[in-house]
Amino acid sequence: MPRSSPVSRRDRPAKPALSRESVVAAAVELVRELGTERVTMRRLAQELDTGPASLYVYVRDTAELHAAVLDVFLAEVDLTPVDADGDWRDRLWGVLESYTAVLFPRPGLARAAMVTHPSGPNYLALVDGVLALLAAGGIPADRAAWAVDVLLLVATATAAEHGTRAAAPSAEAEDDELVAALTDADPAAHPHIAALGPELFSGTGPDRSRWFVDVLLAGATVTPRPAKETP
Repeated sequence: MPRSSPVSRRDRPAKPALSRESVVAAAVELVRELGTERVTMRRLAQELDTGPASLYVYVRDTAELHAAVLDVFLAEVDLTPVDADGDWRDRLWGVLESYTAVLFPRPGLARAAMVTHPSGPNYLALVDGVLALLAAGGIPADRAAWAVDVLLLVATATAAEHGTRAAAPSAEAEDDELVAALTDADPAAHPHIAALGPELFSGTGPDRSRWFVDVLLAGATVTPRPAKETP
């Protein structure tokens, strides 16, 4: 059999030029396929047929990459309640519920959202929308500036906790053990737990999440910021 002729590098199809947009787009597809935890700079470099060092021209580190990926997914958040009619609290809850729903099936991304600092256009649109609704509710501007951070933090933590546990094989057994421990608590050793009993785990997830938001809004309404803030 005749040997095949070697293929010159000049005859091979050229690889597409890298850009920040192409790097982030490839990372988004890997997150969809593998989950956030498995999207490292090395794995992404393999996907793009390049070396990891080449990627640092476009993103500083994995945290910045995850922040950029997060911003892409935030385009799915429904912001139509911001300009809709109706009670401002219901509209705010609608935005936060949509935000949580985007992160819930991607708990790794939700956990990353708690420690990264996204600054992309979709994140800015989300923050601006929440601030608009707080303004519509008469929340003083200085308190709204802090309240938006707390509201998004609670929504992010909710998605991270429940999304992670939904994917954990042992979650149901752990929940049953916790319910049994609270229900059967010794009144002599833990009188307050015994007195409340089932109340400690009452309510559905959405009910509790909505209550968290209402508590935060009530607190922001009546709680002024410190007169002298620590620099």
